[in-house]
Order: sequence, then structure tokens, then C-alpha cells
Amino acid sequence: MKKLKIGLPKGSLQQATFEMMRRAGFNVSAGARSYFPSIDDDELEAMLIRAQEVSRYVDHGVLDVGITGRDWVLESGARVREVEELVYAKSGLKPVRWVLAVPAGSRIRKVKDLQGKRIATELVNVTKSYLKRAGVRAEVEFSWGATEAKAPALADAIVELTETGSSLAANNLRIVDTVLESSTVLVANPAAWKDKWKRTKIENLALLLRGALAARTRVGLKMNVSKKKLAGVLSVLPAMKTPTVSPLARGDWCAVETIIDEETVRDIIPRLKRAGAEGIVEYALNKVIS
Repeated sequence: MKKLKIGLPKGSLQQATFEMMRRAGFNVSAGARSYFPSIDDDELEAMLIRAQEVSRYVDHGVLDVGITGRDWVLESGARVREVEELVYAKSGLKPVRWVLAVPAGSRIRKVKDLQGKRIATELVNVTKSYLKRAGVRAEVEFSWGATEAKAPALADAIVELTETGSSLAANNLRIVDTVLESSTVLVANPAAWKDKWKRTKIENLALLLRGALAARTRVGLKMNVSKKKLAGVLSVLPAMKTPTVSPLARGDWCAVETIIDEETVRDIIPRLKRAGAEGIVEYALNKVIS
């Protein structure tokens, strides 16, 4: 049987990725110490690897495809094909940032102030490129962890990953600049992409993951509406396209169904009720394929 070898990120992105795979239709499970998760698709062979390493193994052909951060693709210089941007992170559906941060009382206010200084980070190559573009010479050293604790005693500044900035603030650090904004990406080995069977499998996976992500921020609504009040109800509904309207057995009534952004549903449902909708049902979605 043909197999597509996929690398999934172990660590902070692991649970979010497993959940995204589940919504896409793939049940993935792994023991606490396992690096080879089970997946209910005989054509997929999965391996858990640190996100920092996924793109390198995809580049080398050990893996056909992988899910990792664009930051680590850039850091490693891996020659891979980006198939799909998957905008999710450990705690939310938005890109993450690598930021230049300094102690709150530091005199460093802009990147030019780093001339001759020391910077600690896990993202060494990207940080060096950032400094080069700014025309700044500074020492960039690799941090093996606990980067936020290294300034000011061990470094003048750090470049660290953040989603909200709360951890940096808790460590009395001030953000000076954004070095890189990054999203989770699905990347493929160029040779695997040229293989007809593997490419189809990768494209199908990308489609389902994209649909799962689209569904995370939307819900379905269905309701019954009398025909005389239909125009008023439809005027309330935003929709991806046009709401589906179906006649009911009772000739003067119809069923209306649509998909809306979840953040708007609490405002729209009362308006629908006032406009004459009845039997309103909100339901969760697993995938939305445009």
C-alpha cells in the first residue's frame, strides 16, 4: 500500500494540531512517550517531531509532508514547498510574533541601539538577517530555553516568540520591534510534490485542513420562517453566499439555513426572532469548504 509520511509537531503545537486533524476527519492519538502516533488512515504514516526540525526532514525526503511554523522553515533554510498556510497557534487562531524585547528600564529604544550588544534567541539565523537589513552589528547567541530570563544578566536583548505579550510583560520586558510574524504551514518535499499519487493526497489533506480551520470561527443556523416574513428575515442574515431556502410541507412556511461568523451569532439570533424566525437552531461545524 502506498504511504504518505507526515511529520506532526511535538510540543506546544501538538494538541492544537491533533484537534485540527480531528476536525479535518483524521483521528490521531499518541501516548505520552510515543513518537509514532496512530492515525485512522492507512495511507498516512505519522511521526511526532519538534517543529524546529520538521522542515529539515521534509527537505531531506525523510518525510513527504509536515506541519510546522514558517519561522522554522526560514530559520533552517529548508528547501520545501509551502502548500497551505494554516493560521492557528497554541492558544488561538492567529499568527504569532517573534519580537525583539529588552528589560523595561533599558536604554535600547530601537534596533539601531543594539550596535555592539548581545542578543539571546532560538531564532539565530532569522535574527541575524533582521540585524543585517537594519545595518546593525551585534552578537547573536543561541538560547537553549528560558530566554526571557536572560536579559539583562546574560544578554542585552532577546528575540522571543509571543502570542499575547503577557509572558514578556510578566518578566518585566518591553517589546522594541517585531522581527518576524509567523503562521503554521503545511510544507511538502519537492520530489513528493511531483509524485502524482502523493501530490493528490497532500492536496486532499490541505483542502480538509483548510476547511477545518474555516469552520473554527463559524456556526450553522437553521430556522423556520413564514413566507410573508421571509424577506425581513433574509435581510438580517449575512451569509457566505445566499442562504438556502427550502419549502416546508406546510405551504406558507419555509426552512432557512446559512453559515455565519460565530462572533456575530449572539447579536443576530435576537434580531431573527424579532423578524419572525421560529425554531432557530445553532449548530457547530467541522469543515467549511469554499
